[in-house]
Amino acid sequence: MVPTPHATLAPLLARHAGRAHELLPLLHALQDSEGYVDPAHVPAIATALNLSRAEVHGVITFYHHFRSTPPAATVVQICRAEACRSRDGEALVAHVEACTGARIDGEPCNGVGVASVYCLGQCALSPAMTVNGELHARVTPVRFDAVLASVAVSGGKEGRHD
Repeated sequence: MVPTPHATLAPLLARHAGRAHELLPLLHALQDSEGYVDPAHVPAIATALNLSRAEVHGVITFYHHFRSTPPAATVVQICRAEACRSRDGEALVAHVEACTGARIDGEPCNGVGVASVYCLGQCALSPAMTVNGELHARVTPVRFDAVLASVAVSGGKEGRHD
């Protein structure tokens, strides 16, 4: 027997039921709503879309974008593509790790998670990063410190600092 879906999941399952080709939109909507795709939801998703659990799990684990655990309170994504690397992006990574205690693509530390992302479309303004989804370009260690401080002061929500 499939467990009863979470309240957020139920309307998504109803909207996408029987349409296996809508797995990605369903997963994106779920992650946008909940912040991650709970592995406990896989059976209900598979049943609703007439897919196997392995197919749903395979998609979730294949795409780097999907998380299967709740995100940190503050999520920093640093571009690791060539343009950003060429403009001191790796020095920025080292600074962010030292400042937050979190390792890039590792477990969050002190409420901050740091992840690699490959191209934020800001190559001419590199290095680039996002903090809680807000884009920042021409990021230096000093600028990162200011952005992180503004997030701490605002309780995790900051304005744009570009």
